[in-house]
Amino acid sequence: VQLQASGGGSVQPGGSLRLSCAASGFSFRGYAIGWFRQAPGQGREGVSCISSSGGRNFYSTSVKGRFTVSREDAKDTVYLQMNSLKPEDTATYYCARFSGSHPIVGTWANPSLYESWGQGTLVTVSS
Repeated sequence: VQLQASGGGSVQPGGSLRLSCAASGFSFRGYAIGWFRQAPGQGREGVSCISSSGGRNFYSTSVKGRFTVSREDAKDTVYLQMNSLKPEDTATYYCARFSGSHPIVGTWANPSLYESWGQGTLVTVSS
């Protein structure tokens, strides 16, 4: 089981990036996938989660309206489109597989409910 995040980089405030999370080694369609981020000296924060069907998405209040999560099952890939980026979005972004049955409002952002964390990708927002 492997998840690999990519697409990070440096961008000015107000800019956009699209992160990708490529999965392998498991039946991708059966799992919800979450995005988390971690800034230096801080804990891991839930950013977004997409259900196994793609029909239900979750977002943290800090990114809602700016970020969009989607999945392309044919490519075993989940995307995180990040628009209107702010300096406070600077962090290493990770994707992981939800280990429970179905994520809900009270569980999707709990990192202890995720497994198979991939290597992160660094996003830096600075002028």
